[in-house]
Amino acid sequence: MKSSKKVHIRKMTAWLASAALLGGLLSGCGSGEKLEARETPVPITEPAPVQSQAEVDEQPSDVYYEIFVRSFYDSDGDGIGDLNGVTEKLDYLNDGNPETTDDLGVTGIWLMPINPSPSYHGYDVTDYREIHPDYGTMEDFKNLLAEADKRGIKVIMDLVVNHSSTEHPWFVEAASDKESAKRDWYLWAEDQGKEPSGSSAAGSGNPWHEKNGAHYMGTFWGGMPDLNFDNPAVREEMKDIGEFWLEQGVDGFRLDAAKHIYEDLASDKSEATTAKNVAWWQEFRSSMNEINPDAYIVGEVWENAVSSIAPYLDKAFDSGFNFGLGEKMISAAQNGKDNNLAFTLERTYNLFSKVSNGAFTDAVFLTNHDQNRVMTQLNNNVDQAKMTAGILLTMPGNPFIYYGEEIGMQGGKPDEQIREPMIWSNTGSDQGQTTWEALKYNKGDRTQGVEQQLEDPDSLLSRYRTLIQWRNEMPALRNGTIISFTSGDEQVMAYVRRTKEKQALVVHNLSDVEKTVDLAAKSGKPTFSMLFKTTGDAAVLNGSKLTLPPYTTVVLE
Repeated sequence: MKSSKKVHIRKMTAWLASAALLGGLLSGCGSGEKLEARETPVPITEPAPVQSQAEVDEQPSDVYYEIFVRSFYDSDGDGIGDLNGVTEKLDYLNDGNPETTDDLGVTGIWLMPINPSPSYHGYDVTDYREIHPDYGTMEDFKNLLAEADKRGIKVIMDLVVNHSSTEHPWFVEAASDKESAKRDWYLWAEDQGKEPSGSSAAGSGNPWHEKNGAHYMGTFWGGMPDLNFDNPAVREEMKDIGEFWLEQGVDGFRLDAAKHIYEDLASDKSEATTAKNVAWWQEFRSSMNEINPDAYIVGEVWENAVSSIAPYLDKAFDSGFNFGLGEKMISAAQNGKDNNLAFTLERTYNLFSKVSNGAFTDAVFLTNHDQNRVMTQLNNNVDQAKMTAGILLTMPGNPFIYYGEEIGMQGGKPDEQIREPMIWSNTGSDQGQTTWEALKYNKGDRTQGVEQQLEDPDSLLSRYRTLIQWRNEMPALRNGTIISFTSGDEQVMAYVRRTKEKQALVVHNLSDVEKTVDLAAKSGKPTFSMLFKTTGDAAVLNGSKLTLPPYTTVVLE
């Protein structure tokens, strides 16, 4: 079994225990409400000095790269990406040598579904303990894990337990024989005395689908029948499947549709249903701990309200994807205005820390395989894309990069066009280029490929490599908490990242004009005196005055 980073259990801050602050947290995180930053943040132009160890709630982190294997790299010439193709491209992601600068520098990858499935996307599984034949064999997978481990790259995989495929032998048996032991592994309206009507909690219309004169629950789609987690045999099977993959050597899981285990209908949305979901995932987590207590588990709870994510951080998930933050990061770059991300995150992390007893790590990202790509949302504005990268990669927690985001791939709904083949060279010269899906958004010269961007110091790819290198080099960026810092200019975003021993000030000029801000406007003296990292050579720190060229990110110490 591969070793992975020890779980970092962090003490809650002393001030978190105060009743006054907790009351403020609860008033700002009401159930079902989106947590917003107040319009006029408290001005904090000089952060407090480094506090005692008990008062700094660090988030030790990795940078993860999300891979759709079918689209990534083709090792055998059939036009379909495969696991050996991912192995071939590990050096692009991280060559294992910290002295080199031509790799991306990520320290983790998330593989979208790799199990057998009748669908191109793989989210309807027919065999939970095998590898999709298009992608290779179990031996190929174990080789990928071994090669990733050599380079210091963790590997987590999608685990889709909310539903199976209608072609899974379990469902085939359940649908064909009402007396089968597998019948109760799924949810049948007639068997439960329910009317096959209602609205899906996932927003896909009526979730009941007819088969052999009966109706089964399929929250997302008729090809994905929901499993019945009230059945103890189902729960045991899914725990056994998780243990199986940990025994193969994976470092953890991304849990698909994590809030829909019991939330099938729109009418199911309630605290009681959430409590059942959390109880199941706590049971799952406890089982995984028996194999690898350090396994990283991140859940998809597609909610903007942090109060909806927080319960899952109580002995269930290490992280929940921060969907609301992703929207805010893109919005800040698109509108060229500071939207008080740090102030919002301070309150968010106070809540998360309390619920998890300090054990959470945020999972931050811009977009994923279900959302229109960043570059499409930004109307192909490379400068704004660089700013979203700058914000993402200086955030606390584990940043997740969707494959191709680092080269500015474009894509919009339907989903196939968000998951177009990775562009290794827009000249078509790379033999491993996948061709399973015809290019629409990224054809021709619309997206410059990896080959074209590798040697261009001004490319988006170079910006991603630079920012990840900063993060890997600086403990404050890699592991620190976040503290708001008001720049005095609405087009300049700033915040402090801090560990127990180090602190750094991150400043972004989100605008297309040069900006000068006074870092000591309140105190009369600068707290940060050294311009340590910059994406623009013309950035200058003169005393307390910081001058930033357009679309520039800097870090001061």
